[in-house]
Amino acid sequence: MSYQELVNKLTPKENIYKNGVIAFLSGGVIGAISEILGRCFGPEMMLVIWIVLAGILTGLGVFDSIVEHFKMGVIIPITGFSHSLTSASLEYKKEGLVTGIGANCFKLAGSVILYGIISATILAGIRGVLCLL
Repeated sequence: MSYQELVNKLTPKENIYKNGVIAFLSGGVIGAISEILGRCFGPEMMLVIWIVLAGILTGLGVFDSIVEHFKMGVIIPITGFSHSLTSASLEYKKEGLVTGIGANCFKLAGSVILYGIISATILAGIRGVLCLL
């Protein structure tokens, strides 16, 4: 038996349809709660609430187990960005504020920021051109 066959045999199989439904429903619940929070407190405070909540849950070591149960519906919104910053900061805090947290907290989140800015710039350019027509 080859190594790859052994890996394939021992790797647990996930039910992608079940996981997709769970992610869809959990993401929908987050969206509905976000709508309520946004109407009650405004969109900025709604984002702050989710960011702080995800950061606290990450710091307590609970966020990963929530993701295991509710799948990508929980990690794809702004909570995933907060989780990536918080977990990287916690991992490198022993190395100090500058060389640890400062140098490493954006390792994962940096790509999100980069491609978010690039896509926003492209879409803003397209919108600007369409408004001129």
